[in-house]
Amino acid sequence: MRRLLLACTVLLFATTSVYAGASAQGPVQADYKTTRMVKDDYAFTVDSIKGAIGDRGIKINGVNYIGKMLHRTAEAVGATKDIYKYAQAYNFCSSTLSRATMEADPHNVAFCPYIITIYELTDEPGNVYITYRKPLLVGSEASKKSLKAIGDLLDGIVNDALN
Repeated sequence: MRRLLLACTVLLFATTSVYAGASAQGPVQADYKTTRMVKDDYAFTVDSIKGAIGDRGIKINGVNYIGKMLHRTAEAVGATKDIYKYAQAYNFCSSTLSRATMEADPHNVAFCPYIITIYELTDEPGNVYITYRKPLLVGSEASKKSLKAIGDLLDGIVNDALN
């Protein structure tokens, strides 16, 4: 029990430090994710991300409507506030990068699909956040190289969409 409590405390402090600078324009990075914030229209930002994905010849496989789900289920779970004005996650894969990653290590299937989430907090209107998980660089050199390429792809999509 003590170990669990200690682990939760460490995780809480690590998470707090990541979010503390999230309102800055530049990326807030941790080993596992990158978060960017822009002062822009939510729909325009979504279209920009979708366009940057499509410009690379990649098809979006699905959209998760996280904000709508949380709003819809709020009463059932006893929630008293809406967290997001909007929140959607777009999932997709690059067949070339995914194949290289999984040929390097078939267990790298855990890194597919890639997901970029776009959201606006209810208490921060006009601030649109874009966040995505960075693949951990694990395994053989071929595995690390292909996983880095996925991270570079995600960085490139977001950079192109915001510039």
